[in-house]
Amino acid sequence: MGTIAVHEFIALDGVFENPAWTFEFGFDPAMGETLGAITGGATAILLGRTTYEMFAPAWSSRTVDDDPGAPFFNDTHKYVVGSRRPSVEWDPATLIPYDKSRIQQLKDDTDGSIYVSGSGTLVRALLADRLVDDLHLFVFPVAVGSGRRLWAEGVDTTKLSLKSSDVYANGVLHLDYGPA
Repeated sequence: MGTIAVHEFIALDGVFENPAWTFEFGFDPAMGETLGAITGGATAILLGRTTYEMFAPAWSSRTVDDDPGAPFFNDTHKYVVGSRRPSVEWDPATLIPYDKSRIQQLKDDTDGSIYVSGSGTLVRALLADRLVDDLHLFVFPVAVGSGRRLWAEGVDTTKLSLKSSDVYANGVLHLDYGPA
């Protein structure tokens, strides 16, 4: 049985949308090591359709010389959650509808973890359905003030348990939460 490991770059005020605000902090090599550990055990990728359409042109032409993560993103099977086919192709990929039992079945059928990045609407649904096993938040020391937040106004309370944490030289915190 697999697990679902979510990775999000997030501001102190919960904003995750368009994380261009992360660039001013640089990318600490230790963050890369953490992300490598998260993706290292993954045998599948689960993305919302919008994130898949943003990732495809950014990753599909990258090689290991461009980024050590390129083989993972390009070769690993991607499950795209949505009601219509993505506007781009980035194989291997399968379109699936969001249904709690369908996602649970994917977990049951997967050896290793299922990696999720971005995909805010999908992550909210996974959290609400208690399907997330590891929520890796990379919290940047900035409040951006506007943008979509990971937890939208009016959602039910989400209780989590801190599994581990790291602090990087650029001021970013890595918080790994699991179900409470």
